[in-house]
Amino acid sequence: MTGRKKIKAALFLLSTWLLTGCVAVIIGAGVGVGAYTYIKGELKRSYPAKFDKTLQVCIDILDDLNQPIIDETTDGEKTTLRSKRKDGTDQTIDVSIISIDSTLVSVRTGVVGYWKKDISQQFHEFIAERIKR
Repeated sequence: MTGRKKIKAALFLLSTWLLTGCVAVIIGAGVGVGAYTYIKGELKRSYPAKFDKTLQVCIDILDDLNQPIIDETTDGEKTTLRSKRKDGTDQTIDVSIISIDSTLVSVRTGVVGYWKKDISQQFHEFIAERIKR
């Protein structure tokens, strides 16, 4: 990761922390790829891939898991996918543009007060593996 990308990732994490008013839990070493931010039930991670590729990876994973997309919304810079897991748990995936070659993915599994962080982390592991391809 270049120094410029590290600085952008660090500034993003700092601004997220300042805007939410709560402490973000950083999991992993370093800032950027491999680092997670966990804020109010959302597990966020940036990926060194174009928006379209990252979005398609998320859609493919949902398809492979037999999780139908219940709702899909987009505003041009962010696409939100809402799905339901086989056990009935809600899952929301937000894919946002950071730059031309970088995206931010936020995964929320469960509902307020009953978030399933481990499942969100597993989804991110699936994304990271497929992004490498």
